[in-house]
Amino acid sequence: MMSAFRLSFVSLLIVLVNGCSIFSHSNSVERISSESGPVARASDGRYQNMFPGEKTYPVTCDENCYPAFEHLECSQHSDGCRFSANNEIPEIESGFTILWLGHASFLVTLPDDTKLLFDPVSDQFDWPIDWLHALNGGMTRRVPSWPDSATSGISAVLYSHLHYDHFNKADIAKLGNEPLYFVHQDTAGYLPQDGLDIKEVSWFSDYQLGSATISAVPAHHFNSRYWVPFLYNDDEKALWGGWLIENDGHTLFFAGDTGYSAHFKKIREHYGSIDVCLLPIASYYHPKYATWYRYVHTTPEDALTAADDLGCKVMIPWGYGNASWQMGDHSSHSPLKRLLKMHQKVNTSLPLVIMNEGESVSL
Repeated sequence: MMSAFRLSFVSLLIVLVNGCSIFSHSNSVERISSESGPVARASDGRYQNMFPGEKTYPVTCDENCYPAFEHLECSQHSDGCRFSANNEIPEIESGFTILWLGHASFLVTLPDDTKLLFDPVSDQFDWPIDWLHALNGGMTRRVPSWPDSATSGISAVLYSHLHYDHFNKADIAKLGNEPLYFVHQDTAGYLPQDGLDIKEVSWFSDYQLGSATISAVPAHHFNSRYWVPFLYNDDEKALWGGWLIENDGHTLFFAGDTGYSAHFKKIREHYGSIDVCLLPIASYYHPKYATWYRYVHTTPEDALTAADDLGCKVMIPWGYGNASWQMGDHSSHSPLKRLLKMHQKVNTSLPLVIMNEGESVSL
């Protein structure tokens, strides 16, 4: 049992990291869970993936995975790159306009001007993790340039999980309490007390926002925010996942961080084929822990398999780029090179829309 001193120390540390809330405004939290919403927990009560256990993968790139491409112009080998080819935009008339802000951050605008902001991280990690990351040899990202439209007039902010490259309290402070905030189960307590309106949603549960239906869906990943050696960790105490948006009969899927598993097929069983799929293709590489990294992050070929499972009409990849942290990658654009190669190799008809940070597309 944790001693009273240790418990007090951990409690104090968490309060300091979260920020003093004595003079703050309490958040409003609505918990949304349908009959199909309850999720699996491990024996210790912490959350677990829908399909845990050892994985086999339908296809794997095993040689010459990062060839040069004519329309990927780089200042160095696979670094400082820009994709210059014209995308062949499929005529799906979904009504979604998608702006890629870098890494996992997207602004999706609906036909009625509803603006949905996914995993906004506009700068470095929250302090002190940014400092610790750099001290440990981690890369300081090239900060992307965000337009004013990415932080003003936002209808809803949606978070996939609590890792620092996806959840940033500095951005919550900028966005304020005007938007709704959508998070997964047991995540609301991590947001600062600032009068926020929070919807805490269980997998396969829905919320109606104007003409759009917002649904929480599974991801194959893990979750954590705080760790004190030998004293405390919050591993898997809050749920993680992706989001599915339905508007006027059209759907958009944001996967969040995820490895490949049968959960993609489950999502299609619930919601049918997806029009627009925003899928991660990076953070799968590690010289020592490659099996674990791929277990929780899709390789580019895994993302193509997931797109097939989901019935995607178009796929927009993310996670690579000049504004990435290159965690679990050879370089900023090595995942994109691998995707382009494997897209040709598996001979799929899936349309890809390749974007540079700051570009937008209407589908």
